[in-house]
Amino acid sequence: MMHNCPPPLRLLARWLRGVARNNGNYGHMLFEQATPIDDALIDGLRPYFESAHLDAREVFHRAARIDLHPDANGPGANAQYPNCLPPTAKKGLFGEVVAGLMAEAYHFVGGHRWTIPIFLFRYHAEVEAYIFDLARDPARVREVSGRHGNDFIALGIDPVTGEVVRFIAGEAKWRAKLTPATMDELMLGEWTGPAGARVRKGDGIWNDMNTGLTAPQGLEQINKLLCEKARDQYAETIVSLDRALLIGAAPLPRTDYVFVAGNRAARREPGTTYLPTGAPPPEYSAARPLQVVEMVVEGGVDLIERLYASLWGER
Repeated sequence: MMHNCPPPLRLLARWLRGVARNNGNYGHMLFEQATPIDDALIDGLRPYFESAHLDAREVFHRAARIDLHPDANGPGANAQYPNCLPPTAKKGLFGEVVAGLMAEAYHFVGGHRWTIPIFLFRYHAEVEAYIFDLARDPARVREVSGRHGNDFIALGIDPVTGEVVRFIAGEAKWRAKLTPATMDELMLGEWTGPAGARVRKGDGIWNDMNTGLTAPQGLEQINKLLCEKARDQYAETIVSLDRALLIGAAPLPRTDYVFVAGNRAARREPGTTYLPTGAPPPEYSAARPLQVVEMVVEGGVDLIERLYASLWGER
């Protein structure tokens, strides 16, 4: 199943208040929670999240030989994806889905329209192994590491020709407590070195952006899924990706994207941002269009647990 749920724009407008700033090839958005998390928010977000996870759910359930019917309660029902995943894994998934939601719902730097034909969660090999084991032994609950590669990729598709003319790729992170120190660690890496001469490792998000390939593996993964699941619908998209993915081919224009979400820190004043709003920081050297989104909520951990517990549940 392809991702086919539009973003719930009215729900987002009720839940979040936003401030957007654009300066040439740099864009910054700050979203802050405007209304409390409630059942209406869970209900409104659920269809988008189910659409985002449906492809991986079908793949992982089939690989583990779990009944695909949503009301199934037979052997392996304890290992349904993504409900069964441990908390840290669900927080990571939440960040990736909301990163996509924001890209589809709002105008990013450059004014391009971004399309997510399908999310790439099926390529999370450790989750697939985890669900296979858990279905056979419910005691095998453990944390799982994050998916390798870009957290997020979307396509800019020409509405007339159907060809891919550019893409957006980036990193999505969730943190239970969003503070300046947390943000610095995310973007620059942890501290290292002897006492009195400590420096950042330099292996954070900015480094990932600077070293990102012009044609990352995520593009190949999207192309493969389009060929498998929607060849006729995306025929020109597939052909244009085939050309762009050839080694040595002229690269597609790329926009970089950083999405960071987390709970409001106790001392954080409304309107405060932890990433630059007017221009990229000096640590970012990729010289591509860059979109940054900061999302600050309250009670986010509870939101994630309630939302993921509700997916494919009885309603």
